[in-house]
Amino acid sequence: MFCGECGFQNGDAANFCSKCGSMLDPDEVAGQTTVLFGAGDVDAAAAAADAADRPTLLIRSGGGRAGEHLPLQAARETIGRATEADLFLDDVTVSREHAAIERERDGFYIRDLGSLNGTYVNRLRVSRQRLTDGDEVQVGKFKLTFLER
Repeated sequence: MFCGECGFQNGDAANFCSKCGSMLDPDEVAGQTTVLFGAGDVDAAAAAADAADRPTLLIRSGGGRAGEHLPLQAARETIGRATEADLFLDDVTVSREHAAIERERDGFYIRDLGSLNGTYVNRLRVSRQRLTDGDEVQVGKFKLTFLER
Protein backbone atom coordinates (compact mmCIF):
# COMPACT_ATOMS: atom_id res chain seq x y z
CA MET A 1 0.00 0.00 0.00
CA PHE A 2 1.37 3.41 -0.98
CA CYS A 3 1.32 6.29 1.52
CA GLY A 4 -0.89 9.17 0.40
CA GLU A 5 1.51 11.71 1.97
CA CYS A 6 5.00 10.62 0.89
CA GLY A 7 4.36 7.86 -1.68
CA PHE A 8 6.36 5.23 0.22
CA GLN A 9 5.26 1.64 -0.41
CA ASN A 10 4.31 -0.06 2.87
CA GLY A 11 3.15 -3.60 3.58
CA ASP A 12 -0.51 -4.38 2.92
CA ALA A 13 -1.25 -4.82 6.65
CA ALA A 14 0.41 -1.54 7.75
CA ASN A 15 -1.69 1.05 9.57
CA PHE A 16 0.98 3.78 9.56
CA CYS A 17 3.61 4.70 6.98
CA SER A 18 7.00 3.40 8.06
CA LYS A 19 8.72 6.35 6.34
CA CYS A 20 6.71 9.45 7.33
CA GLY A 21 4.39 8.15 10.08
CA SER A 22 1.13 9.14 8.39
CA MET A 23 -1.93 7.03 9.06
CA LEU A 24 -2.73 4.73 6.14
CA ASP A 25 -6.32 4.38 5.04
CA PRO A 26 -6.78 1.71 2.35
CA ASP A 27 -10.00 3.35 1.13
CA GLU A 28 -8.36 6.78 0.87
CA VAL A 29 -5.30 5.71 -1.12
CA ALA A 30 -7.09 3.26 -3.42
CA GLY A 31 -6.82 4.45 -7.00
CA GLN A 32 -4.24 7.14 -6.24
CA THR A 33 -0.94 7.15 -8.04
CA THR A 34 2.45 8.34 -6.93
CA VAL A 35 3.67 11.45 -8.72
CA LEU A 36 7.29 11.32 -9.81
CA PHE A 37 9.30 14.44 -10.52
CA GLY A 38 11.82 14.24 -13.33
CA ALA A 39 14.84 16.42 -13.95
CA GLY A 40 12.77 18.61 -16.28
CA ASP A 41 10.28 19.30 -13.48
CA VAL A 42 13.07 20.50 -11.18
CA ASP A 43 14.44 22.71 -13.98
CA ALA A 44 10.98 24.20 -14.59
CA ALA A 45 10.57 24.85 -10.87
CA ALA A 46 13.98 26.53 -10.76
CA ALA A 47 12.99 28.79 -13.63
CA ALA A 48 9.77 29.70 -11.85
CA ALA A 49 11.57 30.52 -8.60
CA ASP A 50 12.25 34.12 -7.78
CA ALA A 51 14.50 35.84 -10.30
CA ALA A 52 17.39 36.48 -7.91
CA ASP A 53 20.37 34.23 -8.45
CA ARG A 54 20.39 32.53 -5.06
CA PRO A 55 19.93 29.00 -3.73
CA THR A 56 16.36 27.95 -3.03
CA LEU A 57 14.45 25.16 -1.33
CA LEU A 58 11.37 24.04 -3.24
CA ILE A 59 8.66 22.26 -1.24
CA ARG A 60 7.62 19.28 -3.35
CA SER A 61 5.17 17.66 -0.94
CA GLY A 62 3.85 17.84 2.60
CA GLY A 63 1.60 20.11 4.58
CA GLY A 64 -0.34 21.34 1.57
CA ARG A 65 2.55 23.64 0.65
CA ALA A 66 3.78 21.96 -2.53
CA GLY A 67 5.29 24.43 -4.97
CA GLU A 68 6.45 27.03 -2.44
CA HIS A 69 9.93 28.46 -3.06
CA LEU A 70 12.09 29.39 -0.08
CA PRO A 71 15.16 31.43 -1.07
CA LEU A 72 18.17 30.90 1.23
CA GLN A 73 19.31 34.37 2.18
CA ALA A 74 21.20 34.13 5.49
CA ALA A 75 24.42 32.35 6.38
CA ARG A 76 22.39 30.03 8.62
CA GLU A 77 18.69 29.23 8.26
CA THR A 78 16.83 27.06 10.74
CA ILE A 79 14.11 24.56 9.88
CA GLY A 80 11.53 23.50 12.45
CA ARG A 81 8.10 23.54 13.98
CA ALA A 82 8.94 26.46 16.28
CA THR A 83 7.34 29.66 15.02
CA GLU A 84 10.69 31.46 15.22
CA ALA A 85 12.31 29.04 12.73
CA ASP A 86 13.42 30.63 9.46
CA LEU A 87 11.60 27.84 7.61
CA PHE A 88 8.49 27.08 9.67
CA LEU A 89 7.05 23.62 8.90
CA ASP A 90 3.87 23.13 10.88
CA ASP A 91 3.54 19.38 11.40
CA VAL A 92 4.10 17.02 14.35
CA THR A 93 6.62 14.98 12.30
CA VAL A 94 8.94 18.02 12.39
CA SER A 95 10.87 18.80 15.59
CA ARG A 96 10.74 22.34 16.98
CA GLU A 97 14.43 22.77 16.14
CA HIS A 98 14.82 20.13 13.44
CA ALA A 99 17.69 21.17 11.15
CA ALA A 100 19.73 24.09 9.87
CA ILE A 101 21.12 24.98 6.47
CA GLU A 102 24.52 26.62 6.76
CA ARG A 103 26.40 28.48 4.05
CA GLU A 104 30.13 27.73 4.02
CA ARG A 105 32.88 28.64 1.57
CA ASP A 106 32.52 25.42 -0.41
CA GLY A 107 28.71 25.31 -0.47
CA PHE A 108 25.60 24.71 1.59
CA TYR A 109 25.34 22.10 4.32
CA ILE A 110 22.31 20.74 6.12
CA ARG A 111 22.78 19.78 9.76
CA ASP A 112 20.33 17.78 11.86
CA LEU A 113 19.81 19.50 15.23
CA GLY A 114 19.00 16.34 17.19
CA SER A 115 15.54 15.85 15.70
CA LEU A 116 13.46 12.84 16.68
CA ASN A 117 12.56 11.73 13.13
CA GLY A 118 15.87 12.63 11.51
CA THR A 119 16.88 14.59 8.45
CA TYR A 120 17.30 12.83 5.11
CA VAL A 121 19.18 13.74 1.95
CA ASN A 122 18.38 11.60 -1.07
CA ARG A 123 16.63 9.11 1.25
CA LEU A 124 19.66 8.61 3.51
CA ARG A 125 19.60 9.79 7.12
CA VAL A 126 22.31 12.36 7.74
CA SER A 127 23.68 14.35 10.65
CA ARG A 128 25.55 16.78 8.36
CA GLN A 129 25.65 16.72 4.57
CA ARG A 130 26.81 19.04 1.80
CA LEU A 131 23.91 19.82 -0.53
CA THR A 132 24.23 19.74 -4.30
CA ASP A 133 21.81 20.97 -6.94
CA GLY A 134 18.72 18.74 -7.15
CA ASP A 135 19.20 16.98 -3.79
CA GLU A 136 15.98 15.78 -2.17
CA VAL A 137 15.78 16.82 1.49
CA GLN A 138 13.18 15.27 3.79
CA VAL A 139 12.25 16.88 7.10
CA GLY A 140 9.37 15.05 8.75
CA LYS A 141 6.76 14.46 6.07
CA PHE A 142 7.98 17.42 3.98
CA LYS A 143 10.00 16.70 0.85
CA LEU A 144 12.05 19.58 -0.49
CA THR A 145 14.42 19.98 -3.42
CA PHE A 146 17.59 22.03 -3.07
CA LEU A 147 18.23 24.24 -6.11
CA GLU A 148 21.72 25.72 -6.06
CA ARG A 149 21.23 28.11 -9.01
